[in-house]
Amino acid sequence: MRIILIFYFLILSSQAFSKNWSAKSVQDLQKSIFESKAYDTILVVSGNYKVLNLEINKPLVIKGQNKPVLDAQFKGEIFIVKSDYVSITGFRFTNVGETSMIDWAGVKILEAKNVKVFNNEFINCYFGIYLSASKKCLIENNRIIGTPKEEQTTGNGIHAWKCDSINVFNNYIEGHRDGIYFEFVTNSLIKNNLSTKNIRYGLHFMFSHYNTYTHNIFRKNGAGVAVMYTKHVTMKENYFDNNWGGSAFGILLKDISDSEIKHNLFNSNTVGVYMEGCSRLKMKENLFQKNGVGLRIQANCDENTINQNNFLANTFDIATNGSVTFNYLYNNYWDKYEGYDLNHDGKGDVLYRPVSLFSTLIENMPQVMILLRSFTATLLDKIEKIIPSLTPENLKDDSPSMKPIAIKAFNFKV
Repeated sequence: MRIILIFYFLILSSQAFSKNWSAKSVQDLQKSIFESKAYDTILVVSGNYKVLNLEINKPLVIKGQNKPVLDAQFKGEIFIVKSDYVSITGFRFTNVGETSMIDWAGVKILEAKNVKVFNNEFINCYFGIYLSASKKCLIENNRIIGTPKEEQTTGNGIHAWKCDSINVFNNYIEGHRDGIYFEFVTNSLIKNNLSTKNIRYGLHFMFSHYNTYTHNIFRKNGAGVAVMYTKHVTMKENYFDNNWGGSAFGILLKDISDSEIKHNLFNSNTVGVYMEGCSRLKMKENLFQKNGVGLRIQANCDENTINQNNFLANTFDIATNGSVTFNYLYNNYWDKYEGYDLNHDGKGDVLYRPVSLFSTLIENMPQVMILLRSFTATLLDKIEKIIPSLTPENLKDDSPSMKPIAIKAFNFKV
């Protein structure tokens, strides 16, 4: 304990004797980064600075005054942070170079802790902010806008690899491959971000356990969110809007287990949630509305609990590719339910089968979509509900709610 206190006071004393530097030119900026001591502050005045590969290897506070422009002229990257306790704020990073060999970024953080990147703009950067093997970093209130090209030649807005305890708050990300990309990232929080018009995903998780993303908007992306090969993820109070296209989803879940999906709004997506190889998920109090398919559950999903959700104005509420499923479905509200409640307990007296015959036929013969909303399709669906033959027998809601479920208010920024 005494050693910790001594170390703490040494840090405080070093900060007390820190120096302020002022940079008005590229040479000033390079000199101040090279000659400054730990915990000094560098103030960069407004202007246009053509800089390249500035390495930061000591704790520093680097501030921009009136958004100075740091321009890499498409030749490389800008800040490379290799030290703990670095703070970067108030800049406009632009024209980071594109390469297939190195992930060049506006700010790259390598094996560092307690780095803060906030209140910046990243325009036309191959990667906006890139973190590798770093911990306890804050990425907040940045505006990251790219010019999307092909998927292979466009980087990610915020990219984190092999990191822990990363906080990503209040960022706007547009026009990248993935808005936010996490691979081998743990114990992190993604909150209050708007990720839109990205080529592939608004948010992409790979092998990233024990993370939470909440109060985010994923709008008009190739697909909203992809969570793959991951466990113990909390997905709550997000808005998945208008992710529309041939293979677009609100959320794509592949090989996910022991996770929670709660209080989310899925609006006008091709598929609200797509589940493949998922186990022991809890999907509760979500709103699925105006989607092509509200929820697609593949046959290799099991022991998932889907309850107290609202399904409104979807073309198909649920679709699956198997005849047998092992999931738990109960007490959801279905606007297509035509049952009754004689004992007035708020639950339908007749079970509801949300998988329609027509959606089952489409799984096997996509061309029959041309008959959607025809009298023949409606008649076949009604017959199937009375005498099930092709739809899964055990994918049913035994206690459908007669009224929409009261769900916690969706409070999203626009």
